[in-house]
Amino acid sequence: MQITLSKAAEEWFKDDVGVAETEYVKFHPRIYGSSPVQENFALSFSKVDQVIDPAVIVEQGGMHFVIESNDLWFFDGHDLTVDYQKDQDEVMYSYFKR
Repeated sequence: MQITLSKAAEEWFKDDVGVAETEYVKFHPRIYGSSPVQENFALSFSKVDQVIDPAVIVEQGGMHFVIESNDLWFFDGHDLTVDYQKDQDEVMYSYFKR
């Protein structure tokens, strides 16, 4: 499993979300949403100070992006690409089957 962030997403996490170098951005499922990979679940993120059991960690722009092992089921064998659409002021997630 891989996490890829566009330059626009990287800048958004740094400038708008205010992710510090000592924090992690943890991607995780949330109930009551929708996604192309899991019905009734959507992807969300949280800033956290530490991770318990990382499955994937990507360092980009001095920040760390992580998916923990207990959240891998959500991705169903897909890689994650994160982009930011400035005109919609929205983070966009894309999933690609390996």
